[in-house]
Amino acid sequence: MDVAKWWFLHLLVMVFVAILVLPFSRSSPESEAEGRTRRLRGNVIEVEGEPKSVVWVVQLSDLHLSVHHPERAYDLRRYVGPALAMINPSLVLITGDLTDGKSKDLLTMKQDEIEWIEYQNVLDNVIQRSGLNKEIFYDLRGNHDCFGVPKAGGAYDYYQKYSINAKLRRDGNVQSITLQNGGWKHLFVGFDSAMETGLRGPTNLFGHPTNQLLANIDLELSQCDVESAITKIAFGHFPLSFSALTDDGKGLKDVFLKHSLSAYLCGHLHAKFGKNIKRHHQSNHPTKYYQFNIHQGFPTNMDEQSCSSKANSSKEFWEWEMGDWRWSRAMRILAIDSGHVSYVDLDFRLGSKETIILPTFPLDSRFMQRISSVRDFKCQPKRGSSYELIRTLIFSRTEIVLVSAKVYDTRPETPIVVLDSSMRKIEGNGSRGDLYVAPWNWRAFEDPSPSRYRLQIEAIDIFGKTSYSELRPFSINGLTAQVSWTWREFFVMGCQWASIYWPAFWSAILFLSSLLLVPQVLLLCWKKNYSYEYVRPNFAGRSLREHLVDGAFLALMELPRMTVVWFGILMYLLYLLFFPWFFGHVFTERGIVAYMTYQVIGAMAAERTTYRKYHLLLSGKKEDDSLEHNYGQTKNAISCDSNCIWRRRWIRKFLFLITVVILWKHWKNCRALVRAYDMNPFLNSPIYCFMIPVLLMYAVYKTSSL
Repeated sequence: MDVAKWWFLHLLVMVFVAILVLPFSRSSPESEAEGRTRRLRGNVIEVEGEPKSVVWVVQLSDLHLSVHHPERAYDLRRYVGPALAMINPSLVLITGDLTDGKSKDLLTMKQDEIEWIEYQNVLDNVIQRSGLNKEIFYDLRGNHDCFGVPKAGGAYDYYQKYSINAKLRRDGNVQSITLQNGGWKHLFVGFDSAMETGLRGPTNLFGHPTNQLLANIDLELSQCDVESAITKIAFGHFPLSFSALTDDGKGLKDVFLKHSLSAYLCGHLHAKFGKNIKRHHQSNHPTKYYQFNIHQGFPTNMDEQSCSSKANSSKEFWEWEMGDWRWSRAMRILAIDSGHVSYVDLDFRLGSKETIILPTFPLDSRFMQRISSVRDFKCQPKRGSSYELIRTLIFSRTEIVLVSAKVYDTRPETPIVVLDSSMRKIEGNGSRGDLYVAPWNWRAFEDPSPSRYRLQIEAIDIFGKTSYSELRPFSINGLTAQVSWTWREFFVMGCQWASIYWPAFWSAILFLSSLLLVPQVLLLCWKKNYSYEYVRPNFAGRSLREHLVDGAFLALMELPRMTVVWFGILMYLLYLLFFPWFFGHVFTERGIVAYMTYQVIGAMAAERTTYRKYHLLLSGKKEDDSLEHNYGQTKNAISCDSNCIWRRRWIRKFLFLITVVILWKHWKNCRALVRAYDMNPFLNSPIYCFMIPVLLMYAVYKTSSL
């Protein structure tokens, strides 16, 4: 090997080592949040009236009110106000994405004041029609509510101007509300983990809790630790799978486990991903990158000593993402009955609801606590039982005349009714809602199967109309019924994307680098080059699999011979690593131009990988065809088989079609960037926009003839 080749080989090695040792750094919004003074404000609400043992709240999420979709605001006015008047909740929680902030083609994402004015007017109408106090409404920011907001509290931060929290001067990023009734306390802690400086989409996708935010949440959740009869609920916009860790490696999950929440209520993902966008978290089964099952860990065996008042709290909590109003018209009612948390999700796509049934005990065995439920069952003889009655809340526009509870045994092939009991309404002065109860022999339903017995409530109104609750499994002895995710539900809830991002990014970079560098090194070191004579142009005596494997290997080996294309790809890869991909307007203000690295693991990585595979195959054909001593052999081989696919170069035509598809996809990506960030491709990103088309066109030209 001559001196020039040795120097070239050393250059490749140095580039590869530089990629390996590049610091795995990432930006953090920590300093942004710490620069602002946060004022925590707690609020205590005395819930008066019957039923004494139960409180309930309503959650809405992802309203996405848009000037391009007025039907969302229309339905919100039409259905939610009357529904809230019927339900009469103690709190109404709106967990983010209040407005849409998108253009009609969904490419430009920035704040629109018209949408915020509409949001303010719609919520005022909903509050007026519901008859509820405005003080019980809490609305949080989502990622859509801070698209293109360069400064919190600035001219383009419309949340601080039109939201309910802003109108009521709730200026902290953590809101704490305590509901008190019947000797119980129910602590609700809401928080805003959206970025202080909101970039325009589609980069603004993750929640970014800071150390200061975690400290504030921890402080609020700690205020009632001395209380024994307390239930803790947190609410925010981002699921934990889309929430980043702080620079110290801490996350929301650590704080929630420390205080053993009953549930974390969130939004962001929308119902299109599935109905079971829920996840159970447990302290003794940590998961850094993924969780395969909706239930984490296994129930802990409890002994009699666990019933002591000094026993340690369970370290677990549920994460319940709810559907969106945007497409699903979803609303959730969550009830807490003597510490037992249950919920029902409503769908207003088919119209308003005349009767709503929410069983509060026994709990749905699919979504109850895995540790504390077992403990409650074993400790009933010592603590005094809340198990003696079947209980359900019923909200109705018409008078209910008959309510019955039915328990089905599903062990036989055909489920049979083993309990059919009438329920009576709890009467009292100043009733907030209707709670129906029925006594039962709850010990008769203890069973090793968590899904053998199923409960359904039936209600008949004065007009003879019958309404039913969902037929849901229950387990008196605290066993959990298994629920499996679909692949889409696992994709958004089971994968911890903030943790996966960097390993996935660097794995893709190393893979693409190896496709370039390893064949070049082998080409320089091998005395005998791998050429077309090892891949026969017909299928005689060889399987299709052998041809595919040899063809792929040949393409890898032949690409380095196209020096211009190979160096172009290498420079493009280094550009993506070390330089900003484009310059553009990442904020709403037209005068502020910033640069950013737009890294999307899915679409862009797939495009580059497809592009390189195409070039490797295409360049392999060109290089061998240009060698005169192989050209004659190839021509003779082709002529020997009239059915050979090489005769009219159908593979090349197919690859050319792939090239057109790649160029179309790349054009769409460039157009999306131009629309999203108001960039000029000729000035702000010539390398990103034009490198791929130039290299593809050059490769097509160089391989156009034998």
